[in-house]
Amino acid sequence: MSQLPPVVEMKNLSMQWGPSPVLDQVNLSMREGERLAIVGPSGCGKSTVLRILAGLLLPTQGELNLFGEKQEYLRLDQSSPPDVRLVFQNPALLGSLTVEENVGFILMRGGRLKSNQIKEKVYECLEAVGLYDVASQYPGQLSGGMQKRVSFARALVNSSNESEETNPLVLYDEPTAGLDPVASTRIEDLIVKTSTVAKGCSIVVSHVRSTIERCAKNVLILYKGKFQWDGTIQEFRETKNPYVEQFRTGSLDGPMKHLEH
Repeated sequence: MSQLPPVVEMKNLSMQWGPSPVLDQVNLSMREGERLAIVGPSGCGKSTVLRILAGLLLPTQGELNLFGEKQEYLRLDQSSPPDVRLVFQNPALLGSLTVEENVGFILMRGGRLKSNQIKEKVYECLEAVGLYDVASQYPGQLSGGMQKRVSFARALVNSSNESEETNPLVLYDEPTAGLDPVASTRIEDLIVKTSTVAKGCSIVVSHVRSTIERCAKNVLILYKGKFQWDGTIQEFRETKNPYVEQFRTGSLDGPMKHLEH
């Protein structure tokens, strides 16, 4: 039986704006069901990785394959884009639309489904993130935590027909930044649940150790354009690798220095 291609495959991928590359010939392969955390100091290019995977940026060199398909165009220019969903640090909801309209926005724009099908999908996704009776409300009427959960529901929505199965790549950009520990735990639980419901693979970018350890199975450290270390969560907790030790302890002494931009 033939094996499915990797969900993510980067081959000698580079991204450069100024004299120093943000990403310098990096390689990465991820298969269905994997959950990865990308960590590193601020400004090292973690969010750039997500934007490239989301089709918002094109690499300057190298090759990117998603679900076995080579990516050569920005997402807006693709007639059949891959199933990649990005959860922003900010919920990024449209204030003039109801919760139902925000969650179902892409489905309404796509025109593939009838209104009753869209409504059913939206309510299923809202229920999956623990939201009830808020579909008719506007984002401004919700708490910050509830708005965040609406953005997760939006990431769960897919435009496939009922009989079709999709296993998306879900990307989370600093999902718990600035949250208190209790709120972070709620969001971390939601990330694990969302990733499980979506049945694909996920990448989370975070500086928060609890988020990294609870939401990922593997960790990758990015610094100076290179993937300096990768391993399992257990290895991340125990390794004496200087990059990991410095990140774990927050020490000023170590191979990673503050990045100026």
